[in-house]
Amino acid sequence: MAVQAAVSVENVSLSYFTPERETLALSNISFDINNGEFIAIVGSSGCGKSTLLSLMSGLIKPSQGSISVGGRAVDAPSPRVGYMFQKDTLLEWRTVLENVLIGAELLGLDMKAAKIRAKDLLTRYGLGEFLHAFPAQLSGGMRQRAALARTLCPNPDLLLLDEPFSALDYQIRLALSEEIAAILRAENKTVILVTHDIGEAISMATRVVVMSRRPGRIKSEHHISFPSFGATRPTPLDARKCPEFAGYFQTIWDELDLHQI
Repeated sequence: MAVQAAVSVENVSLSYFTPERETLALSNISFDINNGEFIAIVGSSGCGKSTLLSLMSGLIKPSQGSISVGGRAVDAPSPRVGYMFQKDTLLEWRTVLENVLIGAELLGLDMKAAKIRAKDLLTRYGLGEFLHAFPAQLSGGMRQRAALARTLCPNPDLLLLDEPFSALDYQIRLALSEEIAAILRAENKTVILVTHDIGEAISMATRVVVMSRRPGRIKSEHHISFPSFGATRPTPLDARKCPEFAGYFQTIWDELDLHQI
């Protein structure tokens, strides 16, 4: 009996219409993601990476094709799918704890249980002393951890990350990617990360999907492994030191033609 995919994208295309013309943004995209997989999607600006996440979240609908999560069609936003944006979008007038509970409130979940989970997440992510602080009192990395806790609080099956580290300084970005990779593996979530950073994709994901320029298509897929490290998966920082890293990087770089942009 075939194992059901956690996410199934089948022949998805998306067109935008204006009075002047039709613009094909995504064309005939198909792929499956297994439970617990960590997928990274890379591609040049404007190729439709973030648009693809919006389709998976149910925020917009495809012009053609279908998307399912856990065997159920995606036709509207759902608690099964958590979406973490590039900016943390924390509400400055709400405390950290109150911010983390926003999703549970909007979804009409059991708030007593949600509050227990929110406090547990924040404590595990090093923010236990900041439950009643306001976002302005947090550093950039702390704000992103709070945003991750908010996304995970409703306990979604699928987590969508839309360039969550891009607004941070490089050193903070590296450190936070290390922390968040460990958090997500401990949570055993299925994760899709959109990023411009090839190194980030290779070091964090188990599979990297490369998209073509607009209209976005699947150009190639790379299953990422580091045999030189041994049987266990290296942390993102350790992965960057492995000899396989440079080979993956060069291959994906050549496929993207980023040097021509």
